[in-house]
Amino acid sequence: MLRAAGELKGLSIAATDGDIGSVKDLYFDDLTWTVRYLVVDTGAWLPGRQVLVSPLSVRGTATDEVVVDLTRAQVEGSPPIEADKPVDRQQEEALSRYYRHRYYWEGPYRWGLLAYPGMPPVPAPVAGDPVVAEMAARTRERVESDPSLRSARDVTGYYIAAQDGDIGHVNDFLVDDRAWAIRYLVVDTRNWWPGRKVVLSPEWIKTVSWADSRVYVDLRRDQIKAAPEYDAGVPFERAHENRLFEHHGRRKYWEWEDR
Repeated sequence: MLRAAGELKGLSIAATDGDIGSVKDLYFDDLTWTVRYLVVDTGAWLPGRQVLVSPLSVRGTATDEVVVDLTRAQVEGSPPIEADKPVDRQQEEALSRYYRHRYYWEGPYRWGLLAYPGMPPVPAPVAGDPVVAEMAARTRERVESDPSLRSARDVTGYYIAAQDGDIGHVNDFLVDDRAWAIRYLVVDTRNWWPGRKVVLSPEWIKTVSWADSRVYVDLRRDQIKAAPEYDAGVPFERAHENRLFEHHGRRKYWEWEDR
């Protein structure tokens, strides 16, 4: 199911023995555009503290809460983070060890050896399988690279540039709450095409200038303008996604991902 990041913010986090706070922000990595942590404000329970909860601990999302397979004591004893400060790989390793999670960067899939949180590890391919080399390359890239974790809150507002000019700014994100992948950036085009919003897949991004707060996409303005319209009040379902990808002539993520 695709959910707007803006709708996830403020949801209660339900541990096995009570609430622990509410979602304040989402941290995603800038290599795969996957939500790696929910930033949880613990409110009156642990005043002045924020904690990170991995989607690997999430057991379901509902209209008003996110259910996690954690106890309050586990969360209280988790490694501390500094509010609104970058999270580095050393801190991520400490969190993974504490919660006994496999490192998501050690493996070819979005979640390392897992296709999705909550699923059993994917069996390693047999020798001679044509995808072995590609999978090994993916693993090397993840282990050797050190992608930065980005705040969804901070990236909201970034300018979006098509091949032939600006089209607007990031207004929100659509998150797949099974894979915890950011499937689309929601773009407000008010200064170019008033009253409309469009969605763009991270797969169509050429580059991001993090220093300049600008995202460059591999599409022309007329292509974007002729694409199926995005309406936040209408569920964004597979039929709409099909029309969008076919319009842009791009591969559909559900046909190739995690193979």
